[in-house]
Amino acid sequence: MLTVKTPAKINLTLEVLSKRPDGYHEIRSVIQTINLCDSLSFSLNDKLQCGSDAPDFVVEESLVSRAAALLQQTTGCSKGARIEIGKRIPLASGLGGDSSGAAAILRGLNKLWRLGLSTAQLLELAPRLGSDVAFFLYGGTALVEGRGERVTPLPPLPHRWVVLLMPPVPRMPEKTRQLYASLKPSHYTDGQITQKLVEVLNEGGEFKPSMLFNTFENVAFEFFPGLKVYKEHFTQLGASHVHLTGSGPALFTMLEDKAQAEDLYTRCQQQGLESYLADTMASLERVE
Repeated sequence: MLTVKTPAKINLTLEVLSKRPDGYHEIRSVIQTINLCDSLSFSLNDKLQCGSDAPDFVVEESLVSRAAALLQQTTGCSKGARIEIGKRIPLASGLGGDSSGAAAILRGLNKLWRLGLSTAQLLELAPRLGSDVAFFLYGGTALVEGRGERVTPLPPLPHRWVVLLMPPVPRMPEKTRQLYASLKPSHYTDGQITQKLVEVLNEGGEFKPSMLFNTFENVAFEFFPGLKVYKEHFTQLGASHVHLTGSGPALFTMLEDKAQAEDLYTRCQQQGLESYLADTMASLERVE
C-alpha cells in the first residue's frame, strides 16, 4: 500500500497579464501549498479502479481519473491499480484539490508501477491535465507563469497559519472559465505585483499581507451571490487582509500567531461556518 498526501493551495498573488492567441490567459502568480490535504492510497490491481469517501466527488469526471488514464496511455503500461481517495479539500473551491490529486496520481503510479519517469517527464504530462497540475509536482512556494505550466520554485514563505472560510454559495459549472471571461482589459496587470513578492522571497525581505493580490476579486464578488456578505462577516469575526484563492469561492487570511489563528477558526466554527485551520508547507512529501 502506497499513500500520498495531496495538499491544497492558496494564491498569494494572481495576476492576469493578457489573453493569449490560444484562448488561454497569460498569468503570473505566486502559489503556496498548505497543510489541508486529501490522501490517495494506491495498491496494485488487475485493472484501474478509483473510489472516494466523498459522495459528491465524481471520480470519473475528475482530473484524477484522467491522470491515471493518461499515464497508462503514454507509457503503454498494462498494470492496474486500486486508488482510494480520502477527501478533505472542499470541492470546486479554488483550493486546487483536483489538480493536486492529479499530480499525486502521476507521482504515485510512477512509483507503484515502477515506470522510472523523471520529474521533467511528469511535467510534460501535467499541462495536458490542467493548468495547476505542474505546480503540484513541486509544491511549497513557487512562481507560476504562462497558463500555469511554467513553474519556478521559490525560497519558502515564512511560516504562516491560514484560516479558510468556504462560503455556502452556489457552485458554478466551469466557474474558472466564466471568471476569466468576465475580466476586462482594465483588470489586467503587468506582473509587477507578483515580481515584488518574488524579490522579497528571493532576498529574504519582510513578507507583508498587503502584498497579497488576486485579480479575480474584481469580478468574483458579483459572480458568486452572497460572497461579499461572507467576506464582510469573516472580517467582522476578526480576519484581516481577506483574499480569494484562485477562482474561489474560498476565502483566506494569514496569521503569524497560532493562538490568534485558532481563536479565529473557533469563532468561525461557533458561527456554523465551514472553515479550516491550516499552515503553510515548505515542500511536498517524498513518495516512498
